[in-house]
Amino acid sequence: MPFDLRNQPVDRRSEAALAARGLGYRSVDPSDRAGLDAWAQADQRGFHHLRPTESDLEHERRIFAERRVHGVYDPTGAEPAIPVATISSWPTGLSMPGGRSVDAWAISSVTVAPTHRRRGIARAMVEAELRDAVEAGAAVAVLTVSEATIYGRFGFSPAARAATVVVDRRRAVWKGPDAPGRTHLVDPRSLRDAAPQIIRRAVARTPGEIDRWPVLLDRVLGLIDPESEGARRTRAIRYDDQHGETQGFVTYRITREPDRPGVLEFDFMAAATDDAERALWRALVEVDFIGSVRGTLRSVEEPLPWLLEDPRAVSVEEVLDHLWVRVLDPVAALGTRRYGVAGSLTLEVDDPLGHAAGTFELEVSNGGRAEVRRVEASEASPSSSRRSRRAGGIRLGVPELGAILLGDVRPSTLARAGRIGDAGALELADAMFATRKAPQLSIWF
Repeated sequence: MPFDLRNQPVDRRSEAALAARGLGYRSVDPSDRAGLDAWAQADQRGFHHLRPTESDLEHERRIFAERRVHGVYDPTGAEPAIPVATISSWPTGLSMPGGRSVDAWAISSVTVAPTHRRRGIARAMVEAELRDAVEAGAAVAVLTVSEATIYGRFGFSPAARAATVVVDRRRAVWKGPDAPGRTHLVDPRSLRDAAPQIIRRAVARTPGEIDRWPVLLDRVLGLIDPESEGARRTRAIRYDDQHGETQGFVTYRITREPDRPGVLEFDFMAAATDDAERALWRALVEVDFIGSVRGTLRSVEEPLPWLLEDPRAVSVEEVLDHLWVRVLDPVAALGTRRYGVAGSLTLEVDDPLGHAAGTFELEVSNGGRAEVRRVEASEASPSSSRRSRRAGGIRLGVPELGAILLGDVRPSTLARAGRIGDAGALELADAMFATRKAPQLSIWF
């Protein structure tokens, strides 16, 4: 999705709406160091982080040099140079069922100062991002959220959940197959060159993942501040296949009290193959002198219990909605993914903001490939539309379309909740939208 982040003007509708409230809405030039640092302070404050150090600010400068950054400013405030609200965005790829990627618009850094709530600021910023995403040609907008009640009003819906998996090391006896390759303990810094290619392959095989950015990898490998305690605590395991090709890695940390077994924690595993994933899990659960292994942002269909003699050694500490999706172009979004069975399905989509509203015919071949077309109003009378729904269609809102897009929830589940209506083809819809692998997003953004 070619898009010039630097020359795109701020959305005029939102700019005017905020100006009517005495607020300024403007972009921040990443080359304006003072302006970007002030924006970063507001961003950190909004998520209740510590006031940023110079090292933190340098990290932020590197991240946001590759993004579009906007702020809302109050010229009458005590610190008018620091925005009272922040948002950032960038074009990315979202992995779809079947291995293809769809053009997406990632939204992040959404904060509003507590002194400026209830003024329509968040609405103005998010709706501006959606309009800009449409103009850029994105099929969907995506974000991860700290508050689950904010984004449904804009058409977003949870589309991939994440689990925190805990393994009782004392009960973890491996019974899964031996990997054909081998694992190595390595210096995390040694992975810097090979990691991007591994990550790209890992992302492509998992629906719900998005493209990574270089600074994220530097954080995972402890390269941002190598002398910090967190970086020095970071360890890494690499998996090479039987041909000596690196197929995966994981970084982890162990914390413990003196003379007590520790807790091994990890939040980043990149596995380009199933063999690599199994081998990395085995290496983690067989580390000595630890009481438990704790992995965050894991799949809700983690295969690990089936690889241990005692499946109760594995527990799920938490499952949360993680990736939220907002469909903007149903033709592109539905046409990019693979489907479980062949069939014809009509989807009538309601979208109060207008971006994705319409009737769409989804035709899936025996190979799971889809053709999607918008049905123009002139093609069918209201009575023929009703016949279409009875014969093979469902009616749903744009949040529900986002929820089923990656296969995280079945259409019939939403119908039971009253979220899908006129459902004349639920069994077919369930089978079509089913996926071989549960969607997962293994990072925050």
